[in-house]
Amino acid sequence: MKYTTAFAIGLIFGIGLLVSGMYHPAKVLGFLDLAGKWDPSLAFVMGGALPFSAIGFIIAHRRGKALFGEPLHLPPTKKIDPRLLIGATIFGVGWGLSGVCPGPAIFNLGFASGSALVFIAALGAGMAGYEMFDRATAKR
Repeated sequence: MKYTTAFAIGLIFGIGLLVSGMYHPAKVLGFLDLAGKWDPSLAFVMGGALPFSAIGFIIAHRRGKALFGEPLHLPPTKKIDPRLLIGATIFGVGWGLSGVCPGPAIFNLGFASGSALVFIAALGAGMAGYEMFDRATAKR
């Protein structure tokens, strides 16, 4: 049941990307182009998703566990530290340069998109780099 639910949620997310057009990097870059021809549609997509995700987080937090009883994996701290700022900056710069974030990149892999393949390779390299950095700094 757990995998069926995960598949259904992923399918709904993919349909949402398709309907909203957010799988297309030019659409996302249009949102980020504040000085040019700004496209506010991504703001509407995010604004529409916010109430649903907020309700889901409230319910999960009150229950203290995920839908099928798994433990919640929430950050241990709410502190804004250099690691968070650096990671958010790297993610934001990558998103701004490519117009793609992980969800749409995986969606675009289904179309054998070259840019999605490059993005996924860069994402994997970044994750591996983080793991190496984290292990090196944890030993100190």
